Amino acid sequence: RLQAVLLRKNKMVECTTIEEVGSTGVGAMTLAFLIFIVSTVVFVFKANNGGETRKYYYCTSYICGFAAISYLGMLSGQGWLATTGCRQFFYARYIDYAVTTNITILLLGLLSGATTELIAGAVGADLAWIGAAFLGSVSVVSEVKWLWFFITIGALIIVSHHIVVLFKASAEAKGGEIAQLYGKLVWLTFLCWICYPVIWLFSEGFASFSISFEVCAYALVDVASKVGLSFMVMSANDVISAAGEGTEFV
Repeated sequence: RLQAVLLRKNKMVECTTIEEVGSTGVGAMTLAFLIFIVSTVVFVFKANNGGETRKYYYCTSYICGFAAISYLGMLSGQGWLATTGCRQFFYARYIDYAVTTNITILLLGLLSGATTELIAGAVGADLAWIGAAFLGSVSVVSEVKWLWFFITIGALIIVSHHIVVLFKASAEAKGGEIAQLYGKLVWLTFLCWICYPVIWLFSEGFASFSISFEVCAYALVDVASKVGLSFMVMSANDVISAAGEGTEFV
């Protein structure tokens, strides 16, 4: 009965026109795709060189590779639908995030020496974050949309606690340059990830941003959080190699 009342308050309106991404947004997606595909090639090459750092380059290769696939899909006119308000919504990015944010967690967990249990806990919360954000984006009922948003924030807080506090404690236990490197990586990741709900709030949430501005904002954060992180790992190749194998992920 409650669902019926809510649906009557928020009836879907058939769209005659859809607000779609403009040339600026397409340009941003194109640039992001090129950055991701070039980065993927670089990291695949590094992974094939072997050594102690191979597992990290596998992670960075898949982070950038999946992001490139997502942007290629969006550029090809795929991976989107019209949501309430007749706005173009790119659900392809949420498929990307469900994969790439969890590989990022795995990378940070391996580098810090976090236990399997801690990594699994962070992954579970991360899936809840991405899933809730997606469901909020496609919600027809306003009250339900904001319920999903608050669930998103709660899940992101749990993820942040894992990588900023628990993983960092493991990295500090290893000490030396690894602890310093982890500190830089985790703060870059944290600062980028808290930008996502802010962008969501003014795009999928209040629909204040134009689709092109939304796409540009997401692309900027995507590149910083994925490519920026990956190249920071590559620049610390010698530090990671000197640290040895670290914790086995079993």
